[in-house]
Amino acid sequence: IVDAQVHIWSGGKPANPHHRQVPAFTKDELLKEMGEAGVDAALIHPPTSWDANANELAVEAARQHPDRFAILGNFPLDRPESRSLIDGWKARPGMLGLRFTFLQPHQKTWPTDGTMDWLWPAAERAGLPVALLAANFFPKVAEVAQRHPRLRLIIDHLGRQSPARTDETTWANLPEMLALAKHPNVAIKATGAPSYSGESYPYRNLHEPLRRIFDAFGPERMFWGTDITRMPCSWRQCVTLFTEELPWLSGRDRELVMGKALCAWIGWTRPGAQSGGGAVAESPG
Repeated sequence: IVDAQVHIWSGGKPANPHHRQVPAFTKDELLKEMGEAGVDAALIHPPTSWDANANELAVEAARQHPDRFAILGNFPLDRPESRSLIDGWKARPGMLGLRFTFLQPHQKTWPTDGTMDWLWPAAERAGLPVALLAANFFPKVAEVAQRHPRLRLIIDHLGRQSPARTDETTWANLPEMLALAKHPNVAIKATGAPSYSGESYPYRNLHEPLRRIFDAFGPERMFWGTDITRMPCSWRQCVTLFTEELPWLSGRDRELVMGKALCAWIGWTRPGAQSGGGAVAESPG
């Protein structure tokens, strides 16, 4: 079981009030909670929006625990010096890709105003998958996916809005998001699911949209995960929501969704991990 999104930090309380309001959440605390929940490994997303040192913190965690942690890191997209980082990105321990969120007001237009147009061909050339909090620019994702067929893209958090909504608008853009599944180089992170419910476990109002997403993307392009530090339930319940409460998710499909497909998509060969299942994803394009 591999969680597709977690955070660790040490630079003060999160700017996002929905995350645990603690000044630090360490890799040792993360490992303890993973053990209690039965989670074998996790993909760290450094929260540089509230901890400028978050990338370095993640690299050190992955260096010490290469079988437990890998990273989708980030850098300032609007700084010219960032462009020189791409080709050597994977040389850092655990760094397997990139993730960008555009949560600050001045960042919201970056995907569509040309600020990050340089990134797509550079990441494609370097073999770096890119995860995006993309609910506000699905048409741009489709354009990029088509123009750069060997660039692996990942849509964050089931394609939902941030901050999380639990009202009648929660799934309003689902058809538009599902249309992205026609591009073989686009995958979806099924992260944060409980935060989009408003109900209690087992969040039955999530089961139907989860099934629609699974049917569209398939088990090789749908990655379970949590974003655990802002979840309204236990980590174990995040696991069992998928492993016990969705009768249509079983066997090899469940193994793929719960971690194997993610590892294949980002190229994470975990040291000491049991092999099995073979390659689950061809290179897109």
